[in-house]
Amino acid sequence: VPMGVLSCVKYLMFIFNVLVFAGGTCLVGVGVWVAVDPAGFQDIVAARAVLSAGAWLLLAVGIALSLLGFLGCCGALRRSRPLLLL
Repeated sequence: VPMGVLSCVKYLMFIFNVLVFAGGTCLVGVGVWVAVDPAGFQDIVAARAVLSAGAWLLLAVGIALSLLGFLGCCGALRRSRPLLLL
């Protein structure tokens, strides 16, 4: 495999992982927003328990995606197979 192809794949993996990290960070932001100020979302979701559970779910998924995206970025830049497999 030519070296240019490996370099391109490395940077494409980095960009993809940055996008995953950014998406996770956005989910964390929305989760915090819903947890702190649920009044704006009560019109959409009638039950308060569902709104609270949804906020915690958004936080959990966002934190997991942010962590995976960050580890993927580190793995892509350092060419670390264990970080990429994680």
